[in-house]
Amino acid sequence: MNKKVIKYLKIAVAIIIVALLLWFFVIQPLLTFKGYEKQAIDAAKRYYELNERELPTGTRVKTLSVQKLFDQAYLKEDFYIPFSKKPCSVTESWVKVRKEDGEYKYYAYLKCGIISSTVDHRGPDIMLSGEDKITLEVGDKYKEPGVSSVVDNTDGKMDVKDVEIDSSEVDTDHPGTYKVRYTATDSLNNESEVTREVNVIATLKSTVERNTSDGVYQGADVNNYIYFSGNVFRILDIDGDNVRIVAEQDVSNVNYQAIDEWLDYYYDNLADSSKRLIVDNKYCNMKTTDDKISTITKCSKETKSVPVSILSAVDYNNARDENGNSYLYPMSISWIRNSLDSTNAFATRDVFFGVQSTYMSFDKNYNFGVRPVITIKGDTKIVDGDGSIDNPYDIDDFARAEVGDKLNTRQSGEYLTYSGMKWRIIGTESDGTTKVVGDFILSDSNDVQAMTVYETNSTAKIYNPKQRGNVGYFINNRTPEYVDTEYFVNKEIEVPIYKRNIKYGEESNTKKYKVRFSAPNIYDLYTAYDFNSESLGAYWFLNSSKEEYTKAVMAEIGTVMYGYINDNIPYGVRPVGYLDKQVSISNGSGTFDDPYVISK
Repeated sequence: MNKKVIKYLKIAVAIIIVALLLWFFVIQPLLTFKGYEKQAIDAAKRYYELNERELPTGTRVKTLSVQKLFDQAYLKEDFYIPFSKKPCSVTESWVKVRKEDGEYKYYAYLKCGIISSTVDHRGPDIMLSGEDKITLEVGDKYKEPGVSSVVDNTDGKMDVKDVEIDSSEVDTDHPGTYKVRYTATDSLNNESEVTREVNVIATLKSTVERNTSDGVYQGADVNNYIYFSGNVFRILDIDGDNVRIVAEQDVSNVNYQAIDEWLDYYYDNLADSSKRLIVDNKYCNMKTTDDKISTITKCSKETKSVPVSILSAVDYNNARDENGNSYLYPMSISWIRNSLDSTNAFATRDVFFGVQSTYMSFDKNYNFGVRPVITIKGDTKIVDGDGSIDNPYDIDDFARAEVGDKLNTRQSGEYLTYSGMKWRIIGTESDGTTKVVGDFILSDSNDVQAMTVYETNSTAKIYNPKQRGNVGYFINNRTPEYVDTEYFVNKEIEVPIYKRNIKYGEESNTKKYKVRFSAPNIYDLYTAYDFNSESLGAYWFLNSSKEEYTKAVMAEIGTVMYGYINDNIPYGVRPVGYLDKQVSISNGSGTFDDPYVISK
């Protein structure tokens, strides 16, 4: 056989192979697919023979899903994707019918893997006018930008007036992300939809502005609560482009001279993500006199620019209502940023000796309440809440806890419940334990409080958890009778001992003890009197002095008493303990009304 013949034979074989491949991989699958289309159309015709009243009239188009044809046994054998045992999609496949020139015409669309019918199955392309995402402030009116064009691959350019626009979901009275839906159909009733996103936001500044009239913030006494870094604050006022907020109540107690130093400690314990919203600011810091303190409304001297401070009499006076009362006045005695002279400064309280909304000057050595004030960015978004005490504004400044999160990842100030009582997080220790303080005084099932006194022979009643008859010993050894100790660990604590006056950062020395429970330190976070608590009375602090009988307690009126504390008067136990680093969250949101439920 010559070379020419062999060449032709090879060509013929190649053609046969290609033809077989085309037949097997292309033509036969297409013929099978066309057979499926015919079966679907025949099944639809049988359906309408038995359901003639469902045939469309006029120019209407009726659609039957292949799923329905299978469900009602008009189709009995599955359609399969070529070269597989996987059925074609019955939810994406359909048969449509409409009347054309007096007769009904059927169109089948099947989706079988990469093979699909060539019949028009796409809806029109909708082009929106304006942006796909629109941001509005709460209270703004939504103005519909409309549609710029609608083009169908078969019908061509369509009238934009035929597009159905549904903006009913948009609620500009409440923050949220809403959808505006645009729907168009072509002549074969193929539908397409596009959406526009409308973000309704409430910035902090604009929210305060809406509640301000004649320069007075009208939300002051009813809806100015805001959740920040795990704590409830109250909105004070607008300061330029930003907003000032103040802690709802005392977060601790401190002597006047050490306020700035203590505020550094407070700031360090705020959530890092919350700190990013804080703007350094100058706060009123002026001397005044007893006869002027209640009338000053203008500030003549300010602090340097700082991230956190306390309020002055100017702030309290400017927040008074028509009756001369202010929502700012605390139940406890709290320092304000006004001094009288080198040794005395002013504090405020809702009632002093029966007189409402007044100020008094005290020795700067006293440990009174401190309510931090912070300035945060005015463009901070409010994502939830209505500003009420039960539903404070939420600015999403830190990540909320999820089930399974470790307790030691949470924020200082958040609440938890354990062993039948509520606790508050002071902070996380370097070893991963979580320092917490009971939110009320230990009591038994009959609400009988655990009370104790110093019963030692020494005249200097120094807090010592290893000394029998000592308050510290009682608290460490008797608390387990009221509290399940499973989640608490033994921990070395430092007890500050003062030479004379009990003042922040001025202890003469410290003693270390390994305990499970102790009294709170005056200067720890959230050891001040919690007026939201269900049950509080007087309770011991661990701060004490070498001076005879000098120790500290919290009085029932919410004010620290220190100095000569009578040994015969018993006070309650508000325990401080350390939860194991493995403790995790199983429920709750960490708020006062919905504290974390913990597990291990």
